[in-house]
Amino acid sequence: MTMVVYALVTDEPIDVTPIEEFVQDPVNGAVVTFSGVIRDHDDGRPVTGIDYEAHPEAQRFLEECCEIVAAETGLRVAAAHRTGSLVIGDIALVASVAAPHRAEAFTACARVVELIKLTVPIWKRQHLAVGDAEWVGI
Repeated sequence: MTMVVYALVTDEPIDVTPIEEFVQDPVNGAVVTFSGVIRDHDDGRPVTGIDYEAHPEAQRFLEECCEIVAAETGLRVAAAHRTGSLVIGDIALVASVAAPHRAEAFTACARVVELIKLTVPIWKRQHLAVGDAEWVGI
């Protein structure tokens, strides 16, 4: 199978449907998609929103994460990460993998999400309900 990857860093809302369609293939019986959604709390503190800032080459790093997992597994892999100001309920990250069977799709999807979190230079600043803002993971 030819490796197929898709990676996008965007300031526009992420539509999950075309990402899932990208990874689908008639040989695959499983599509696993992870959506990272902005939640209303962190570490017991209320959060009102998050700002994401990306390094100019963040999309290249995101693509490399997808390529690594595709090379390791031979599966179709796609991911998109949002930048800009997001509110509670917005999708910040989508990763999708298609495979013949569910176990390998789940494993590959988890792997690409972990690689993205570890290596893609996108930083988040969360806004707390008390009025403060803080950078996370820096």
